[in-house]
Amino acid sequence: MSMVVIATNNKNKVREFKSIINNPNIEFKTLSEIGYTEDIIEDGNSFIENALIKARKVSKDLGVIAIADDSGLEVRALNWAPGIYSARYAGTHNDEDNNALLIKNLKGVKDRYARYACAIAVCYPNGDELTEIAYCEGEIIDERRGTNGFGYDPYFYVEKFGKTLAEVSLDEKNTISHRSKALKQIKERINEDFSIIR
Repeated sequence: MSMVVIATNNKNKVREFKSIINNPNIEFKTLSEIGYTEDIIEDGNSFIENALIKARKVSKDLGVIAIADDSGLEVRALNWAPGIYSARYAGTHNDEDNNALLIKNLKGVKDRYARYACAIAVCYPNGDELTEIAYCEGEIIDERRGTNGFGYDPYFYVEKFGKTLAEVSLDEKNTISHRSKALKQIKERINEDFSIIR
């Protein structure tokens, strides 16, 4: 069995990673599960750069295959903000604060088009790397709806479901979410042992 380290301690993300990859030959470990406590400075200028920074550092430090993502919300009317700053949009790393600022900044704005972006990076001890990026399109509504999901999900309305991402099940979310699409694209490029398909 191969071990792959998911470069996060976010339990929601880990659950999505495992449910999409769904490979009994792979043992996924989080950073906390392997006792990794190094600070990782995400100072890239794009989602792909930040995903690579995380996966590269963990892979290099531990000599393992590492997979990481960087994701966020892009709102057209806000010049695609908050973008790579989505998690710290309000400066507090708090979902409620971020959502409150988002709704405030969209007050009176008619164009509510938004998309979630997710970049996935896989880094190998030998220096090989894979990256993919995918999107989930929707619009921002003013009222919070649903208790599932995380981040901006309660305000991210998807017309296909007639619901926000916080109102749908994980299985439903995995059919359209940015993270599931990016993970599925990565899955198509790896073998059962997580090695790269040549």
